[in-house]
Amino acid sequence: MLTRYTLKNIPQETGISLPLENVFDLPEKVLQFGTGVLLRGLPDYFIDKANRNGVFNGRIVVVKSTDTGDSSAFDKQDGLYTICVRGVENGHIVEENIINSSISRVISAKSEWGKVLQCASNPDMKLIISNTTEVGISFVKDDIRFSPPVSFPGKLLSFLYERYKAFNGSAESGMVIIPTELITENGKKLEAIVLELAHLNGLEESFMDWLENSNYFCNSLVDRIVPGNPGASQKAAIESRLQYTDDLLIVAEAYRLWAIESANETVKNVLSFSQLDDGVAIAPDITKFRELKLRLLNGTHTLSCALALLSGFVTVKDAMENAEISGFMKNLMLKDISPAIIDETVSEESAHQFAASVLDRFCNPHIDHKWISISMQYSSKMKMRNVPVLLKYYERFKSVPEHIALGFAAYLLLMKVDKTENGYSGTINSDAYTIQDDKAAWFSESWKKYSAGELVEKVLQEESLWGTDLTDLIGFPAAVSGYLNQLMTQGAKQTLKKMHTDKTVVQS
Repeated sequence: MLTRYTLKNIPQETGISLPLENVFDLPEKVLQFGTGVLLRGLPDYFIDKANRNGVFNGRIVVVKSTDTGDSSAFDKQDGLYTICVRGVENGHIVEENIINSSISRVISAKSEWGKVLQCASNPDMKLIISNTTEVGISFVKDDIRFSPPVSFPGKLLSFLYERYKAFNGSAESGMVIIPTELITENGKKLEAIVLELAHLNGLEESFMDWLENSNYFCNSLVDRIVPGNPGASQKAAIESRLQYTDDLLIVAEAYRLWAIESANETVKNVLSFSQLDDGVAIAPDITKFRELKLRLLNGTHTLSCALALLSGFVTVKDAMENAEISGFMKNLMLKDISPAIIDETVSEESAHQFAASVLDRFCNPHIDHKWISISMQYSSKMKMRNVPVLLKYYERFKSVPEHIALGFAAYLLLMKVDKTENGYSGTINSDAYTIQDDKAAWFSESWKKYSAGELVEKVLQEESLWGTDLTDLIGFPAAVSGYLNQLMTQGAKQTLKKMHTDKTVVQS
């Protein structure tokens, strides 16, 4: 098993990047809320890389905020884990195995909240990172005297108040706070919630001044496909090559981006690890990065997901080997999404370049990114990622974006589910699948009440789903109904084949 004391037993010929011995003596500089693979595969990757080069020189205290999962693996492995980077970068194949030593320890918020608050007295602690899912950044009436507070913003406020008291409100004791949850202006929204909670808890005015003027909440955007633990066969093959076992091993693509919005020199100094990797972009405005990633990467995933699943594909890389669905995804990006998002911030050239990189990333043979995982909270993803693009397209062109219409129709068909012991499930060619979506019950009942054509009208006009009435988009309901009928009578593969034949794949 991988531990600090078994590092010396790893043969040099494995080619793995081992930690430097002095890294275990570095001070704790970062408090991280979340143990997930995205944080371990991106922010923690950058910090580890900087430590290896003598730049950041700090380690991470991880706070496990949820009751799910087990942190014992971190304790057993001294916080060490292997990140296997696989992919293509600037036309070159990338294959790296790195033992990440950025994490010093993992603390349970539920059972060890006192230890979390003790970190507030550490003068070296300068940075707070979070990834608590999109739901984590929401307002909950919370009491910071709870141990721990219920919500993530409540926990954060409790920590900051403890720090304020520990350092008598000195300006130098303020923190840089960077949420990575995938919501627009995540830093500003988190700050607003924390301020509201501070008022609700009746905290003194001097603390409010310190909170607003000495701390820096930064919007940020993360972009790296880190599908999580590899499958058993892939993991066994990697461990055989590396000659040790690792219960925390993860695989990540080569592409990486952490865009952080700030023009403040104090923030830049704290984030010194940005000097070591072009994947960290600190800029006064990160709108461009957000639009490209949210619309062309995430939006394409969302609009292609149901079509891929209905066609019988399990992973993204498998689907990309099919000419019809890969052609659909390329046309979706270049014919429907890119024309809608091009403006003074996003140029046509940058949109097309990013789209090309997305296709390369989707083809990565080393990443087993499962479509069923992408379908989680399908409805909210469709609203956030794709409805704004649909509205922009209509505003600009006043016509039906055909690929968006087909993707939407496939989404409706995938949401034809029934209540089962395991949740809400449907079948594709006699194979069962389970949908994890807050709107699954609503769709299940709607499919029972309405015909397919009626369902389209009902869903599109449901403002609680989309924030607007999509039946106002001339031609869109008819297009979605037509594609839904084709999917139900001819199947996804035949529908895609017909579209692929009718509509030439554009060349980027």
